[in-house]
Amino acid sequence: METPVTTSSEDAYSLFRERLFFNLGRARKTLVAIVRRKLALTGLLIILFFIGMALLAPVLVGPYQSSLLYTKPSQPPSSAHPLGTDGSGRDILNLLVYGSQVSLLIGLTASAVAIVVGTFLGLAAGFYGKVTDQLISRVTDFFLVIPWLPFVLVIVSIMGTSLTTIVIAIALVSWPTTARIIRSQVLSLKERQFIERARAIGARKGYILRRHILPNVMPLVWAEAVLTVSSAVFTEAFLSFFGLGWKGVGAIVSWGQMVDNAFNGLAMLRGQWWYLLPPGLCITLLVLGFAMLGYGIEEVMNPALKRFGGPGT
Repeated sequence: METPVTTSSEDAYSLFRERLFFNLGRARKTLVAIVRRKLALTGLLIILFFIGMALLAPVLVGPYQSSLLYTKPSQPPSSAHPLGTDGSGRDILNLLVYGSQVSLLIGLTASAVAIVVGTFLGLAAGFYGKVTDQLISRVTDFFLVIPWLPFVLVIVSIMGTSLTTIVIAIALVSWPTTARIIRSQVLSLKERQFIERARAIGARKGYILRRHILPNVMPLVWAEAVLTVSSAVFTEAFLSFFGLGWKGVGAIVSWGQMVDNAFNGLAMLRGQWWYLLPPGLCITLLVLGFAMLGYGIEEVMNPALKRFGGPGT
């Protein structure tokens, strides 16, 4: 009786499916562990609330208002305008809901750029060492020691207030922390036995880096990505408050610009709390949500934090 012959393509497919199910199972267990942390769960719910607000903005408050829809300026909350109107007669609730799109767009985009750059440089510095490590470490130290808020202000002031410039400016001051953390983890990983075994059987550096080092640092990468979004959202609000926010043609007013307009219009001195407090509260909650989720993920991924009673317990 002949035995069936298994082709190499079938073996490859079987191995791929096995790894896929293994990774999905591990991701599910990790997600369950994160959700069980009250701190992380609260942060996740806050983030999902604002994501839903951004995605459903046309359903919640209708189209983004144009100058044709402006009404009486500085009106208090009413049935027609639940959060009142600003100094130009724009509905504040409409601005608030659509402003979430700007904060999330810039925060997520700047975080993605910073994480990719920081992870790449951290891997290269930790794994290759020597001159590569020295060069990357010195550049990282430079960006870590400079005052990041004035640095961002200078960059945006010089290069303009386009969306691309703001994202690049925020990413420039966000990647060094990720690079430093990833480098430290890689320095520890590359001395472990499974890496030595891979080298002993002739595995190339690129293969070791791609198949052994990178998967083991990804949990830290995800934790840093969430925390970086928190910092990016705050930085965007800071820039907008100083009049350096995104002001392209048809650009949506961000929460930071709403706070800036309220401050310049002396909203609090005039008792117009509905103009200043809602965007300020939204900025605080969104930053807090990403920070809480990031700390929760970091605690799950880092057993040392759990052992010493980390922030998510």
